[in-house]
Amino acid sequence: MAENLFIDPNATKEEKYISLLVQIEALIDNENDITANLANIASALYFGMNFFWVGFYEVKNEQLVLAPFHGPIACTRIAYGKGVCGTAWKKQQTILVPDVEQFPGHIACSSASKSEIVVPIFVNNAVKYVLDVDSEKLNDFSNIDEKYLEQLVKIISKNIEIQYI
Repeated sequence: MAENLFIDPNATKEEKYISLLVQIEALIDNENDITANLANIASALYFGMNFFWVGFYEVKNEQLVLAPFHGPIACTRIAYGKGVCGTAWKKQQTILVPDVEQFPGHIACSSASKSEIVVPIFVNNAVKYVLDVDSEKLNDFSNIDEKYLEQLVKIISKNIEIQYI
């Protein structure tokens, strides 16, 4: 298991993602515990990409419940269709929000969060988790983040589905 991330601080955002995804795959390859893997992934994204907040919410009893994360204290439960996370779950698609103040029904877990991207994680064709990434900067996420975070959740989905076989 890798114990350190190696991310070139001078790399472009895309180069950082490419490097990080390879390292995350290696990190979770031989670990079967979902919680351990999500915790390490949240930490890897947080430190590797210098995000404000990175975390997961798990679908439990028709709510999103806080799962492993890295960053300030977060909202514990989010209802279906509420906020960015609940909307991504309901629509079953990635939602990129350049300015959270402009998102109808945004749930402000932290007033320091200014932009956000949420990517649903499918397990056996249903949303089981969402990956939530926040930035303290406006318009901090782009199609590059969407592309590589969607690739990441496919890696996560595959890792989780192995647990259900």
